[in-house]
Amino acid sequence: METPEQNQVCDIFCYDEEKVNRMKQQVANTEGLSQIFKALADETRIKIIYALAREELCVCDISQIIESSVAAASHHLRLLKNMGLARSRKQGKMVFYYLTDACVKTIIDVALQHKKHYING
Repeated sequence: METPEQNQVCDIFCYDEEKVNRMKQQVANTEGLSQIFKALADETRIKIIYALAREELCVCDISQIIESSVAAASHHLRLLKNMGLARSRKQGKMVFYYLTDACVKTIIDVALQHKKHYING
């Protein structure tokens, strides 16, 4: 009787050299992506990104949304800004944040769709 672990690997080792070489070149495009996902892997930052995907918000708004201090919100926003995921603009005494581009919103929306499909089976 086979265990579930035995069904997850090949019984023999052989590979398609042409396919492997082609994929090696293509996966090189993913370099640096882990830093973006690392930034998004934090529950607080994902909430901030979700909120900014809906509309531009000031630091004070964001601190209230994530139920933290302004300093903590500012820390997360600075990280998102340094990662190129968010930008800011100053208007008078207020600093507003917004997403760098629609791609970040797409990442969040697709992840939410995946979560919905995964939960609903």
